[in-house]
Amino acid sequence: MNTLAQKIIANACNKVSVEPGEIVVCKVDLAMIHDSGGPRRVKPILEKLNRKVWDKEKVVVVTDHYVPIESEETRAIQELTQKWVLDQDINNFYDQQGICHVVVPEKGHLKPGMFCVGGDSHSPTGGAFGAYMFGVGATEMAGVLATGEIWLKVPETIFIRWKGKLDNLVTAKDMMLATCRQIGMGGGQYQAIQYIGEAIYNLSIQERMTMSNMAAELGAQTGLIAPDKKTVDYIERSDGQVPKNWMEFCIDTPTSNATVFEFDASSLSPQIAAPHSPENAENAEEFSNTVFDIAYIGACTGAKYVDLAAAASVLKGRRIASSVSLKVAPASLQDEKKALNDGTLKILQDAGAEFLPNSCGICAGYGKDRLTEGQVCLSSTARNFQGRMGAPSSRVYLASPYTVAASAVVGKMIDPRELDILNG
Repeated sequence: MNTLAQKIIANACNKVSVEPGEIVVCKVDLAMIHDSGGPRRVKPILEKLNRKVWDKEKVVVVTDHYVPIESEETRAIQELTQKWVLDQDINNFYDQQGICHVVVPEKGHLKPGMFCVGGDSHSPTGGAFGAYMFGVGATEMAGVLATGEIWLKVPETIFIRWKGKLDNLVTAKDMMLATCRQIGMGGGQYQAIQYIGEAIYNLSIQERMTMSNMAAELGAQTGLIAPDKKTVDYIERSDGQVPKNWMEFCIDTPTSNATVFEFDASSLSPQIAAPHSPENAENAEEFSNTVFDIAYIGACTGAKYVDLAAAASVLKGRRIASSVSLKVAPASLQDEKKALNDGTLKILQDAGAEFLPNSCGICAGYGKDRLTEGQVCLSSTARNFQGRMGAPSSRVYLASPYTVAASAVVGKMIDPRELDILNG
């Protein structure tokens, strides 16, 4: 029996079936690039090849890394991006609308069964929609843009099964940090990961995006979740066209020889990962009384609408500690507007939050808010590698938006479930 990964790959290379280890050439349904690794990198290669993009309707461009413009260099990058989009006659251009991994699905571009590439390591986020999506470098992306094809070695599929039901204030981010701890940063190296189990299908689509997004932290090529009614509803709300054969991709049963990791959501506690790796995760209570300077709710992993709402549910009627700065960078303009309209942003603002642009920002080490020497940050981002978010001597801990918000109130790291107890 084929896995979901094999099913999508077989479709993409026009074969009845494929086997792990087989090398195939696949037709690409969608190529996503952003301002950092996109036009400024691929333009010279395409010019040398004397090629334009193979299909302008299958290319999506998002500006999200060098946003906002802060120097003549970043201005030049943005102007080059805009000119290249015009020269290539690309309609799917989202300029300063938010982070690519959130903007692309919210604009209805991802659908079950698609075979997609992205010019960013967190491109596996597309797997939350039953699409095989993975990150490639600029040279490979130039090849895709020129030909519409890419070669692939069919990966083994590792299944990660989450049974049971999550406790209150425990999230997909906690699930992924626990997974990183158990199987390690290279645990899914060059494999396709597929998430299955009751706890996975109980997650909202944006929480599933967190699961697929952080497949990159496991070293996986992609992080798949088989589509269901929630997937279809999300795509339709995003004005996307759901393929008539979407149920063909409802494949979530491991093959007889598959590697399966088992987790129990009902016994999971909120997690915090110590510097400088997501696999340095432990139960949040193990970090009790650890002080920090910056609370950051941002990035494609941790600042979608569901994340903003989670933080607001903790911060409602509360103020952050005087020793902490809370910085919030909503992952997309659309999610920010939703949070503005329903009062979520007002709650965050009243609690003392400072709002940053809809961009990768600090997570990508860009902008004036980068961490300075010696600063300690508790962040909802996916990665806490040394120096990634600023000065090499800064230290970044990872947690869910619930945990970041609750800890900001107390001024030290805590299990968010303890906040009401602490406040008496």
